[in-house]
Amino acid sequence: MALILSVAALVAVLGFALLRPHGWPEAVVAVPAAALVIVTGAISWHGAWDEVRELAPVVGFLAAVLVLARLCDDEGLFHAIGVLMARATSGGQHRLLLSVFGVSAAVTAILSLDATVVLLTPVVLATARTLAVPARPHAYATAHLSNSASLLLPVSNLTNLLAFSAAGLTFLHFAALMSLPWLVAIAVEYVLLRWLFRRDLAVEPQPAPPEPVDLPLFALVTVGLTLVGFAVTSLVGLSPAWAALAGAAALGVRGLVTRRTSVGRIVAAIDLPFLAFVLCLGVVVAAVMRNGLEPAMHRVLPDGQGLLALLGIAAVAAVLSNIVNNLPAVLVLLPLAAPLGPAAVLAVLIGVNIGPNLTYVGSLANLLWRSVVRRDMNPSFAEFSRVGLVTTPLTLVAAVAALWAGLQVIGV
Repeated sequence: MALILSVAALVAVLGFALLRPHGWPEAVVAVPAAALVIVTGAISWHGAWDEVRELAPVVGFLAAVLVLARLCDDEGLFHAIGVLMARATSGGQHRLLLSVFGVSAAVTAILSLDATVVLLTPVVLATARTLAVPARPHAYATAHLSNSASLLLPVSNLTNLLAFSAAGLTFLHFAALMSLPWLVAIAVEYVLLRWLFRRDLAVEPQPAPPEPVDLPLFALVTVGLTLVGFAVTSLVGLSPAWAALAGAAALGVRGLVTRRTSVGRIVAAIDLPFLAFVLCLGVVVAAVMRNGLEPAMHRVLPDGQGLLALLGIAAVAAVLSNIVNNLPAVLVLLPLAAPLGPAAVLAVLIGVNIGPNLTYVGSLANLLWRSVVRRDMNPSFAEFSRVGLVTTPLTLVAAVAALWAGLQVIGV
């Protein structure tokens, strides 16, 4: 009965998060669902508190990065990026796609996938409208890279933050091991998306209207120093969240003084309902794991750190992501992969980051992207999945092979 109740609660939480009727926040169902599994004894108060306490530092880190990204937007960083991308079309759309890939990969890696979906995608769409070219190739680039280009740093994705804690690696070691899979995933995505949308990319863009580029140097320097701070804090044994908080504080104070932002915008950027959703989802997933899912997943997850084992682990993670969404998938798999070693944890991460490109269900970022692009294009579930079927399996295999190669050189 406890398993049935826990699974029903998880289905309700995920179903509401995927549909979000009336635009209500995910926490509307997640908070009562977490309370229900606690009150009914599906998970003890002590077990729920342990889960919240384990996730709290990760959620705090996420909040700081979300604020940092929003403040960069308030400083005009993303508008300047749009002007530069428009200028890159002098050689045709292939140069525009290449610039979209480069910017999306950098923004996703440094400021997280949420910044790519919410802040960069509208800029890419506006650039496509200005140049009178089809938006689909460039919009799909931001969608796919918000997932697959989030492999590089612990700060790039909430799933990375969770895997970073489970793997027991330093910030620099994590980045070193994931750099080759990150580069390979981006390269494979570029080749395949360019081939898929070759007809759209054949349309010649109109000349970009002249507009000066006003790069916000303070924001760029702050982001650069924050990135250095991530590595330094990890080396001295502190949480990288302190570096993210320092960067957000510096940009926040400047934004308030120059009136480019407000206290209300900063609070809204923290997205407290989403943070509550993450914590409550963790409690519900823990209840499901403790009432029967854990032994079942033990039987499915391959054991070992060879190439075939890592491919199997990543495949299981990718499939599970497209069944229950990648956030619950990583919460389920990390406790099982951690005893197998950091290589298994990173293989799980590749699966839950690249796998969601297969269907809308794979990640909340996919659904958020769909709502952002709806004005310019309305990609159906079939179209999104068709693009995903062409790109995701090859990208997944290539990234895992790159991880395995990196492990032979760098080690764990």
